[in-house]
Amino acid sequence: MGEHSTRRAPRLRGPARAGALVGAVVLVAGAAVGVLTGTASAADHSGGGHGSATVEGTPCTVTARACVDLAANTAWLIDDGAVTTGPVGISHGGQGKETPTGTFQVQWKDKDHRSAEFNNAPMPYSVFFAPGGIAFHEGNPKNPSAGCVHLSHDDAVTFYDALQVGDEVQVH
Repeated sequence: MGEHSTRRAPRLRGPARAGALVGAVVLVAGAAVGVLTGTASAADHSGGGHGSATVEGTPCTVTARACVDLAANTAWLIDDGAVTTGPVGISHGGQGKETPTGTFQVQWKDKDHRSAEFNNAPMPYSVFFAPGGIAFHEGNPKNPSAGCVHLSHDDAVTFYDALQVGDEVQVH
């Protein structure tokens, strides 16, 4: 117990090796042809790199549970590919404190969070989703943040109640 096995899987030889190689080449070539001709299947994960179709009216894919459009200062909640809340007005990080873009997962939540970085500033209904303490939370949606996504009180409560640890957040 406690020892790791050093046994390897058997190597393919002769015709089996050639067949595996041809199969891999055909698979890659087929996917490339599909992408180049616009006939790619859903399995090749086109659609913004998130592997699914875009949710109507948003820049996000159906795998998102929360969606943020920084350019439009809006956010949505999504369930099974349909918008359930939004668009709602937001503010986000200003110059030098930009809100990160990409796909993230909700890491943790704190209804009564206070910022250790900003003099114990209140961050009610915080839903943390990106490195560096980036969260959705109640804040003035007219003022830029230090990187977080500010929501009105009612919207912050809605996002806090709807999002769970592990839910996908897409920020564009």
